[in-house]
Amino acid sequence: MRSSDADSSWQRRSYNAKELINVRRAGCYGEYGQGRRRNAARPEEGGPGGVARRDKGGAWKASGAEVAVADVEDGAALERALKGAEGAYVLLPPSFSSSQVRVDNDRRAKTIATAVDGADVSHIVVLSSVGAQLPDGTGPVLSLHDAEATFSRTRAAVTFLRAAYFMENWGGSLYAVGQGALPTFLLADKAFPMVATRDIGLAAARLLAEGGSGKRVIELAGPHEYSPRDVAAALGRVVGKPIVVQQGPEEAMTAALMGAGMNAEWARLFQELTHGVNAGRVTWEGGHPLWRGETDVEAVLTTLVGGK
Repeated sequence: MRSSDADSSWQRRSYNAKELINVRRAGCYGEYGQGRRRNAARPEEGGPGGVARRDKGGAWKASGAEVAVADVEDGAALERALKGAEGAYVLLPPSFSSSQVRVDNDRRAKTIATAVDGADVSHIVVLSSVGAQLPDGTGPVLSLHDAEATFSRTRAAVTFLRAAYFMENWGGSLYAVGQGALPTFLLADKAFPMVATRDIGLAAARLLAEGGSGKRVIELAGPHEYSPRDVAAALGRVVGKPIVVQQGPEEAMTAALMGAGMNAEWARLFQELTHGVNAGRVTWEGGHPLWRGETDVEAVLTTLVGGK
């Protein structure tokens, strides 16, 4: 396996339930975990996966997973859920009601880390982000900068899976497809790394199956970089008509998000992140393996449009 810009060979190996049978109750939330659930908990193979969301429990149980429900704020419940697990995939699910995001996420990360140590989990895969190495100027990614420091202090081996911009984020701009537009505050012609959440799940599955030692970082992107104009072109092919990028000024983003119902703190953080991407600040640290998923943005857009 090569650790290079072209490395997608990690996806070509399948991971069966026997390999993952001891990677139990690994908290996989929402879209991030879907690829892992499909690979690690196929009912015909009988392998246990795990879930930490009550609303997903029934579907996951039907797929052959062991279900352990625990609130991310409840350290004792998390520890009980993680007992017996050799590996766990963890992340900080966003709390959009928070008005002190970094403080709240720091508390939650420390709660999870304490539970990991209390349950004697030997290896954790932590969903992080491009730009998490930076101490400022990255908006909500700052919480992951803090979380990496927190999880690095656990006794467990830790793999930080630093994912690129989620391709699925473009779903929030599809409301304007009828008008032939793709609204964004990102620079229309600036290409940057993106990744499908399916490929995040697949990468997490591989990392859990392989186990870990020490602390390491994997950088994860899609097959190549895309600009918003590239995304608009792909969307046009999906819907069968021309789509143009509608680029808004960065400085209008906070007001726009608040007008859509987001609180001031989150709106400010997303504007800061957008500026960081536009300015080229939010980028890879380098010096770590760069994995590339195989799912392209057109495939993701096809799914998003079909689900509307």
